[in-house]
Amino acid sequence: MSAASKSSSLKSAFSYCVQQVRSYDYHNYLCLLELPPQMRRAAFALRAFNVETAKAMDVASDPRIGLMRLVWWQDVIDKIYANNRIEHPIAQSLSSVISEHKISKAWLKRSVEARIKDAQREPDEIPKTTEELEKYAEDTQSTILYMTLQSGGINSTVADHAASHIGKASGLALLIRSLPYHASRHRHFAYIPSEIASKHGLMIQDGGQTGISVDFREGLSNAVFEMASSANSHLQKARELAKTVPSNALPVLLPAVPTQVLLDSLHRVNFDVFDPRLQRGVLGIPPLWFQLKLKWHSWRGRY
Repeated sequence: MSAASKSSSLKSAFSYCVQQVRSYDYHNYLCLLELPPQMRRAAFALRAFNVETAKAMDVASDPRIGLMRLVWWQDVIDKIYANNRIEHPIAQSLSSVISEHKISKAWLKRSVEARIKDAQREPDEIPKTTEELEKYAEDTQSTILYMTLQSGGINSTVADHAASHIGKASGLALLIRSLPYHASRHRHFAYIPSEIASKHGLMIQDGGQTGISVDFREGLSNAVFEMASSANSHLQKARELAKTVPSNALPVLLPAVPTQVLLDSLHRVNFDVFDPRLQRGVLGIPPLWFQLKLKWHSWRGRY
């Protein structure tokens, strides 16, 4: 392949990444636009990878096919680091970013392995504690922030610590938002920890399998409130570090803003995840208002 053809192919691959993030992860798409131009290419490639692995199970007609797709991505990571070319736009973009910025293989592997482990869960295999969900959020969300910081040459323990908390908060909030979707796919409420579900009277036995009832709405709202409180606690811990986070790391941590927006939207509907207002606009608020919030935080160097 000539240099011109290779450049054109790579440009097309990165455009594909941007479109994927815009289509499936719009609030983070807007966050990435606030990054310095030299960081955006890597950030979009990493977010597109996250989108691809996050939706693997949802778009598959058979769960086994979705799992095979995740295992394929696990193999792709190994091939990229072995300098093998993969004919997939996100893989091509990742390969370029990894080569340029020396992105840690461990973070990419950790992310897809967490998705595989989640996909292999039985329908009645419910996380026992909030800490288990936090670990999943850390592996799938915080890792994206770690790698974005790494791509920008930002080596800061404080920034990593803040990214850890923001990733956990973001992951927990998004799992809450996805509860109605997973219930509609007969996975009950697979992302409410059993310790919280038991406390609020949601545990049921259905055909010999343990599940979580969707009928006790007050108990469900109380359970969601408890999970949202854990997410909010992580946001507060991240913000307590803000004064010591390097200024060049602050734009990378902007995903704290949409997480706060979602938590605020949940509060407005009394933590009823079935309230249709949560599906309006961007995370429950008008798109223009969301963009103004994001711009305001970006301009002031806050998250």
